[in-house]
Amino acid sequence: MTKDKMIKALSDFMAEKGVEVMDLPEYKSHGNDVPVKDYLLRRAFGSWNRVLSAMKKRHPVQVAAVEKVVEKPAPKKTVKKEKKDVK
Repeated sequence: MTKDKMIKALSDFMAEKGVEVMDLPEYKSHGNDVPVKDYLLRRAFGSWNRVLSAMKKRHPVQVAAVEKVVEKPAPKKTVKKEKKDVK
């Protein structure tokens, strides 16, 4: 497998997971579900940071940005107290 194919497979995997970047422990935690083993990537590129750098330049991950909907809290109801006539 060439370097370019490894990076393309890694980019597709990260896009499928919905993340732009994964750190090495997170990538390793996926076990056998990963397309290319981490040690093969590090052997080809030197370090995990170089793997990520090459991936960003050759095949950037296109993740759809999801906007978070922030609900405004309901306005507080104020209870008007009636004044009692004290004589």
